Amino acid sequence: MEKSALDWIALVLLIVGGVNWGLVGLLDLDLVDLIFGSVGWLATTVYTLVGISALYTIYYLFKE
Repeated sequence: MEKSALDWIALVLLIVGGVNWGLVGLLDLDLVDLIFGSVGWLATTVYTLVGISALYTIYYLFKE
Protein backbone atom coordinates (compact mmCIF):
# COMPACT_ATOMS: atom_id res chain seq x y z
CA MET A 1 0.00 0.00 0.00
CA GLU A 2 1.40 3.39 -1.01
CA LYS A 3 1.73 6.05 1.67
CA SER A 4 0.11 9.45 1.18
CA ALA A 5 1.55 12.77 2.31
CA LEU A 6 -0.69 12.63 5.39
CA ASP A 7 0.70 9.19 6.26
CA TRP A 8 4.27 10.52 6.09
CA ILE A 9 3.44 13.62 8.16
CA ALA A 10 1.84 11.45 10.83
CA LEU A 11 4.86 9.14 10.85
CA VAL A 12 7.32 12.02 11.22
CA LEU A 13 5.28 13.57 14.04
CA LEU A 14 5.18 10.21 15.84
CA ILE A 15 8.95 9.91 15.54
CA VAL A 16 9.38 13.43 16.94
CA GLY A 17 7.04 12.57 19.81
CA GLY A 18 8.78 9.28 20.50
CA VAL A 19 12.23 10.84 20.54
CA ASN A 20 10.96 13.61 22.81
CA TRP A 21 9.48 11.12 25.29
CA GLY A 22 12.68 9.09 25.16
CA LEU A 23 14.69 12.17 26.05
CA VAL A 24 12.26 13.01 28.86
CA GLY A 25 12.61 9.50 30.26
CA LEU A 26 16.36 9.17 29.93
CA LEU A 27 17.66 12.69 30.47
CA ASP A 28 14.69 14.61 31.91
CA LEU A 29 14.99 16.84 28.82
CA ASP A 30 11.80 17.99 27.10
CA LEU A 31 13.05 18.99 23.66
CA VAL A 32 9.73 20.48 22.53
CA ASP A 33 9.59 22.64 25.64
CA LEU A 34 13.23 23.59 25.17
CA ILE A 35 12.61 24.72 21.59
CA PHE A 36 9.14 26.28 22.00
CA GLY A 37 9.06 26.95 25.76
CA SER A 38 8.75 30.71 25.45
CA VAL A 39 5.78 30.26 23.10
CA GLY A 40 3.48 28.04 25.16
CA TRP A 41 0.72 27.75 22.60
CA LEU A 42 3.19 26.47 20.00
CA ALA A 43 4.42 23.68 22.30
CA THR A 44 0.79 22.77 23.02
CA THR A 45 0.12 22.67 19.28
CA VAL A 46 3.07 20.30 18.71
CA TYR A 47 1.86 17.97 21.49
CA THR A 48 -1.68 18.04 20.08
CA LEU A 49 -0.46 17.23 16.56
CA VAL A 50 1.58 14.31 17.89
CA GLY A 51 -1.53 12.98 19.65
CA ILE A 52 -3.67 13.35 16.54
CA SER A 53 -0.94 11.61 14.55
CA ALA A 54 -1.06 8.68 16.94
CA LEU A 55 -4.83 8.38 16.48
CA TYR A 56 -4.46 8.62 12.71
CA THR A 57 -1.80 5.90 12.76
CA ILE A 58 -4.20 3.59 14.59
CA TYR A 59 -6.68 4.22 11.78
CA TYR A 60 -3.93 3.66 9.18
CA LEU A 61 -3.07 0.26 10.67
CA PHE A 62 -6.60 -1.02 10.14
CA LYS A 63 -7.57 0.54 6.81
CA GLU A 64 -7.42 -1.65 3.77
